Amino acid sequence: MSALIEGIRKGNFVVFGRAGMDMFADPQGTKAEHAEVFRADLGGSSANICAGLCKLGMQSALVTSVSDDTVGRFCTNKLKHYGVDTQYVTVLGGEYRVSLAVYESTMDDFQLCIYRNNAVDFQVTNTDVDKVDYGAFGALITAGTVFAAEPSRGSTFRSFENARAAGIPVIFDIDYRPYSWPSPQVAAEVLSRAGEESDMIVGNDEEFGFMAGGIEKGLDKARELAASGKLIIYKMGHEGAITLMDGEEIRTGIYPVTAVKPNGAGDSFMAGMLASIAEGRDLRESVLRGSACASIVVSKPGCAPSMPTTAGLEAFLQDHPGPT
Repeated sequence: MSALIEGIRKGNFVVFGRAGMDMFADPQGTKAEHAEVFRADLGGSSANICAGLCKLGMQSALVTSVSDDTVGRFCTNKLKHYGVDTQYVTVLGGEYRVSLAVYESTMDDFQLCIYRNNAVDFQVTNTDVDKVDYGAFGALITAGTVFAAEPSRGSTFRSFENARAAGIPVIFDIDYRPYSWPSPQVAAEVLSRAGEESDMIVGNDEEFGFMAGGIEKGLDKARELAASGKLIIYKMGHEGAITLMDGEEIRTGIYPVTAVKPNGAGDSFMAGMLASIAEGRDLRESVLRGSACASIVVSKPGCAPSMPTTAGLEAFLQDHPGPT
């Protein structure tokens, strides 16, 4: 466990997964089907984590593929705008396309429409992951979506091997998206393998329950994984989270806000928690700061643009006593 914390405290992360374009209806409160104006920014779970880390003073590099078109270049330019290292972003021609998410900034029957046909981020190969200088980073992060299809499934497992050879820990955000997978059975098998091969696992109660074969078994699954020496963050939505490590269970609450959308919370949580650990804070405080970052993101339009800076996070914590 000490190796995991030491790796995170280097503050330099290599992240595997997708970058995408987000389009969200403007002004706030407009339903997408009635919108005349959309704002565009960076999206995709792994890209969001990268941006969130950089905005909190950390370093991150994204390993992914983008399409050789204006949308792919948009995503790459946005990654650079947020300070993300793009040296491992591969540009692919042909019919592969960057993911597109269309949504709105209102919780009134919130709608999220994701286009993932011929998703280019699934095309990351062994050659791509072998180019990474793993020893230059403190930890590897991956979101579960990369495992939904080949070749990125196999290449990401290969990156785990490369990380172990370089002596850096693996952090796994389960991030189960049913629409990306060929079947729930395949997803359960592959995500369970990814969990076994990781040093730290972050997921919600439904995701751990899915891996265990029933939501009522989720916490037991989390405890089982923690008993094998892993750091587990078991998120429970509005009920907060349980952090499991070395036989200890730390329960923490959330910071209530008026949400304008539900998406982006998990990505911001991950960035805020890891950045706080990297700053030398203890686990309880780090998880709470991650929860604050999640609250900030759901209270504003967009994902990457609403990720807080360190100053923004500190201002939020001053203005929001708590948590519940």
